[in-house]
Amino acid sequence: MLVVGFIPFFTFGLGTWQLYRLKWKINLIDELEEKLQLQPLSLPRRINLDVIPEFVFRKVIMKGEWDHEHTMLLTPRVREGVHGAHVVTPLKRENGTTILVDRGFVSNEFAQDMAFQKDEGEVEVLGMLRTSQKRNSFTPDNLPEENKWFWTDVEGMANYAGGEKANVQPVFVEQIFEGHAGDAALYVEKGIPVGRPATVDLRNAHLSYVITWYGLSALTSFMFVRMLLKRRRSGVRRLPRYT
Repeated sequence: MLVVGFIPFFTFGLGTWQLYRLKWKINLIDELEEKLQLQPLSLPRRINLDVIPEFVFRKVIMKGEWDHEHTMLLTPRVREGVHGAHVVTPLKRENGTTILVDRGFVSNEFAQDMAFQKDEGEVEVLGMLRTSQKRNSFTPDNLPEENKWFWTDVEGMANYAGGEKANVQPVFVEQIFEGHAGDAALYVEKGIPVGRPATVDLRNAHLSYVITWYGLSALTSFMFVRMLLKRRRSGVRRLPRYT
């Protein structure tokens, strides 16, 4: 009885906590969406790494040349049912420094032998600032010595591209694709990296957690009341009768 009586309060508390988390996540997504509406930034020569988290999802625009020799592939990736990889190539900027750019998705047909399109000469890139991914327990370790990458480790990728000696800054930008779905499909067929849309992709499952925990609280409350009533009725039946 004590255990069953405790569970409704515990699950109700978890539901309330998830409700606060839901409100926080909605506000965060709204804030990031507002950032995406701002004009693209022009990144300085030396970027203050400490403030990058404050500028995540901000659009940036830059010019430079691709360092195809240090291209990395993030695998495995899937786009609309097509298996492939994301092409991460260092961009040597006009000012002499280099940052990492996720150019976008290519299918395995082009990723396996690195046969995707490699633009030469100066290019202009519109993207959004991002940070390293949080690796989960199911994601394998990156193998830089074999150029095998499974998750975005900005520091490790920057070191692979040459590190401080080569003026490579651990700054990660995801290139934005502004075309239509038909254009994206054509790019994939031709082996042209397809960047990401200018949207916020933060996962927000807190509403389902709120419903789950509050539902469990209501169910266990019902079970507790039913057990309590059953126990009381059982106690009444056991009372001795006097004649």
